[in-house]
Amino acid sequence: MTKIIGLEEIQSGGQLQQEISDGGKFVTYQYCISILVMTFRRNSDIYFIRAGESRLLKGLLFSLISLLFGWWGLPWGLIYTPAALFTNFSGGKDVTAEVLATMRTRG
Repeated sequence: MTKIIGLEEIQSGGQLQQEISDGGKFVTYQYCISILVMTFRRNSDIYFIRAGESRLLKGLLFSLISLLFGWWGLPWGLIYTPAALFTNFSGGKDVTAEVLATMRTRG
């Protein structure tokens, strides 16, 4: 199972449901790393972002990794890096529905 970061203080399913009702989201970020002709595009662990927390701020590290190490590979680094940056600067990819569906089936 993928690691979920940010659930450490959540004590119950009811508390999690309330956080989500208040606007909390499960989000992943993308990063890109290139080594000349090889380019790797990966997703981060899942982050739980509470209502009022900045989704953009949580993704800055992954954007920085992509800016420093992503664009080197030809041709995919020049394609994947802007795509990862767009995703991260858009607040990451919202995977709340998928995470909740998985929790329900395991629950």
